Amino acid sequence: MATAKKGKGAAATIKITFPDGNSKEFAKGTTALEIAKGISRGLAEEAVAAKVNGVLYDLTRPIGEDATLLLLKFDSAEGKSVFWHSAAHVMAQAVTRLFPFAKLTIGPVFESGFYYDIEHDPFKPEDLERIEKEMAVVVAEKLDIKRRVLTKTEALKIFKDNSYKVEIINEDVKGGEEISAYQQGDFIDLCHGPHVPNTSYVKAFKLTKISGAYWRGEAKNKPLQRLYGTAFPSKKEMDAYFAMMQEAEKRDHRKLGKDLELFMFHDWSPGSVFFLPKGAIIYNELTNFVREEYLKRGYKEVITPQLFNKALWEMSGHWQHFKENMFVLKVDEDEFALKPMNCPSHVLIFKNRTRSYRELPLRIADFCNLHRNELKGVLGGLTRVRKFSQDDAHIFCTKEQINQEIMQLLDFVKFVYVDTFKFEFKAKLSTRPEKYMGDVKLWELAEKALEDALKASKLKYEVKRGEGAFYGPKIDFDVRDSIGRDWQLATIQLDFQMPIKMEAEYEGQDGKRHPAVMIHRAILGSLERFIGVLTEHYAGKFPLWLSPVQVRILTVADRFNGYANQLQKRYLEAGIRVEADEKAESVPYKVREAELDKVNYIIVVGEKEVAANTVTVRKGKEQFTVDADKFMRQVVEEVEKRA
Repeated sequence: MATAKKGKGAAATIKITFPDGNSKEFAKGTTALEIAKGISRGLAEEAVAAKVNGVLYDLTRPIGEDATLLLLKFDSAEGKSVFWHSAAHVMAQAVTRLFPFAKLTIGPVFESGFYYDIEHDPFKPEDLERIEKEMAVVVAEKLDIKRRVLTKTEALKIFKDNSYKVEIINEDVKGGEEISAYQQGDFIDLCHGPHVPNTSYVKAFKLTKISGAYWRGEAKNKPLQRLYGTAFPSKKEMDAYFAMMQEAEKRDHRKLGKDLELFMFHDWSPGSVFFLPKGAIIYNELTNFVREEYLKRGYKEVITPQLFNKALWEMSGHWQHFKENMFVLKVDEDEFALKPMNCPSHVLIFKNRTRSYRELPLRIADFCNLHRNELKGVLGGLTRVRKFSQDDAHIFCTKEQINQEIMQLLDFVKFVYVDTFKFEFKAKLSTRPEKYMGDVKLWELAEKALEDALKASKLKYEVKRGEGAFYGPKIDFDVRDSIGRDWQLATIQLDFQMPIKMEAEYEGQDGKRHPAVMIHRAILGSLERFIGVLTEHYAGKFPLWLSPVQVRILTVADRFNGYANQLQKRYLEAGIRVEADEKAESVPYKVREAELDKVNYIIVVGEKEVAANTVTVRKGKEQFTVDADKFMRQVVEEVEKRA
């Protein structure tokens, strides 16, 4: 632990190190907010919390020792979490003012805001308006939000009239331990924190809906009212958010998937996707795309079992740490589980025979179906499922090969997201957590290799200190879609523990056996999730090479059906996915139908086209007439380029 320094005749000082590596001395007990004000007024106004030595801190909490300091803004995931949790307390205070007999339970944040579960008679829509008005009063009062550390006795006394809080205190506080709470004015609630300095930070907010819930999620307990909301540092940001949400609703992949007949779900197999013929085209085109890259990049594809004896999962550690998320079956009087991930089975392949250092790196790829027992209540379209497939691969290499392999993986990620799909993305380097396995020197080697590769690739990245997996550091990638939402998709993870735990070794140049280094990586990630993201990103109008229907031929009248059929046959033979619409409807009607079906190229053929062996092509607002065979070659070329 660092020791605060004392100068002659001066108060004790501490050294604060900033993310850029620069450091400065401050008086012991200085707060992050005071430090922010000293840097710039703008920074102080934007900061919502801090990380001190990797631990989340209130901006107003004194710093008592040398530390690294990261100021968090609302634009970061942790900043949003702190801000929304503070907004949840503002809402809770408003509720208790208006409904004194309401009993608060818990008020967590989620991906787009916060909610509070409350024991009370059912709230009405007009109650939300009343609560919002009272929240505005709480915000205007600019109440300081203060952290309090309570003994178990103090906490039980303060919350004696709330059985839910008493239950939490009795469960969470052991012996002489303490529990934290946060107070603003006369309102207090149990909370780990941190929070914004005062209620005036929550300048814009909206309560979005009411639903039912049960304490601890168990139907045998009392029914609760769940109030949902979201909040922002400014009305401008909130207005932009709701405008984005309106656009997101139009692009919802669940609606588009149904309308375009891409996929479906059924209650008899919750969280499992039925890819319909058009959706299967997209799925197969993506796997073909990845397979082509595997050939160029030295991967060996395997096909592995889906059901394994629990002995495998005990050896890998998943039985101890992941069993509740696995589907367990009784087979031959023993316990088996459907595979939730590929890594242990790939280790078995690696161990199938003696491996030499000359064989490394060994890159094993697998599209095997995986199953995870997600709670039914959190399943959502393609983005949260129970059965899925990944473009999953594991690279077995030596320590000396780590940097080279990571560099190649960063190139792979860039090729897919930037060069092919034209996405913006950002990288996040997550380092050693507080609870980790293995040798610190090995961690330092791995973290340096990841960071050196990111720098050499000239990729912008942020460091998420202490957020690595327990077995190794990782790089995650957030991809930004066309309406500004971030999706975490690709991941690269360094693992030293599974090869050691499962004895995945190779014979080194020195004739001795060494544990391999294992790199877990997925570029698209879950194919189901990736297709969901693509559907919303493109609003159902996929790039030509992925599109289920690339060309639709519309006839002006029945007498031109023969020409349309000839074109369809030639185009199909050229590998183009083409349909002919010969319905006895008007051309404008058929054009509108093709547009709703998100067809890339709409061809209209009539008397002039038949006479000249041409087609009249509609692409958006553009319309042109071109030789039928020339157009066919242009489409084939565009597909080959994956444009």
